[in-house]
Formats: sequence, structure tokens, C-alpha cells
Amino acid sequence: MKFKAQIMNEDDVSRVLVRMSHQIIEKNRGTENLCLIGIKTRGIPLAHRIARNIREIGDADIDVGELDITLYRDDLTKLSAEPVVTDPATNIPFSVEGKTVILVDDVIFTGRTARAALEAVMKLGRPARIQLAVLVDRGHSELPIKATYVGKNIPTSLNEIVAVHLIEQDGKTNVVINVN
Repeated sequence: MKFKAQIMNEDDVSRVLVRMSHQIIEKNRGTENLCLIGIKTRGIPLAHRIARNIREIGDADIDVGELDITLYRDDLTKLSAEPVVTDPATNIPFSVEGKTVILVDDVIFTGRTARAALEAVMKLGRPARIQLAVLVDRGHSELPIKATYVGKNIPTSLNEIVAVHLIEQDGKTNVVINVN
């Protein structure tokens, strides 16, 4: 893989997450009944950062959960007809019943990860609504799924890879494009 360009630096990522946090509060007319669920791997620290921003902006603590969608992916061989989220990487210690669930991920590409996350959340209960927040939308959706909150739209070709690095996972924070 060959480096092509840096699209966002650490300050850009922070600024975008603050803007998205404001948008979440505005669209939902506050923070009542909101929860964030980060999609493993980089959606989890992004969800925690957004929750911190919302706490600072709106003086409200909202629940944050962690979701591993591995068993719900449609590109893996099914282990059973009815997969159950039992992976220790999934940690949602609150009910989603009747809440506005905001799924958080780093990049939306084909929409298949978001589809799997929707299925996994619906197995946990019946939320009032589900929204999707992504740091980067790179286009190429294969499903009728669109993010509610987008940090940055980055049109890409299919041979390009958008790599999000977060200090919590990678020791640095930025967004780069690499070419296969």
C-alpha cells in the first residue's frame, strides 16, 4: 500500500467531532434519551470523544456502548441461522428500548458495516430511532444507507483506502488516503 495524501490532521479530527456533537444535540433537541454505540474498532473511541464533547457542550452525560458486528457481517460464513452477540468486545450495559441510538463508525464505504450494526442493535431491543455518525463518508454505497452525521465527505476511487488513525488505537490521530 502506498501513501497518497493526508486528508485530516489531529486538529481537523477534533474540530469535526465537536461540530458533529453540536449537530447531534441540535437535531435531537437536546440529549434526553440519547445513547451512543461505537462500532468496533475505531467507532468506539470516536463515540467516547463525542460523548465527552456533548458533556462539555450540553452538560449532559449520555450512555456509550461498544458493538462488535462480526457475527452480523454478510461477507462471512454464517455460524448459525440466528447469530447472538456474545463477543466480549460488545459491551452495551444499558437498554436501547425507546432510545435514540446513534451508531458511530470511522468510515462508511459500502454500507455493509452499518447494516450489520443495525441488525445487531435491533436484536437488543426496539429503539425509538437509530442514527448513524461517521467521521468519513468515502462514497461507493452498495445499500440504501446514509449517515445522519458526516464529519467529512471524501470522494475516492475503488483502489484507494481511507485509513483513520486514532491516538487511542494507533498512537496518532489523522486520516490518510493510501493506494493499493
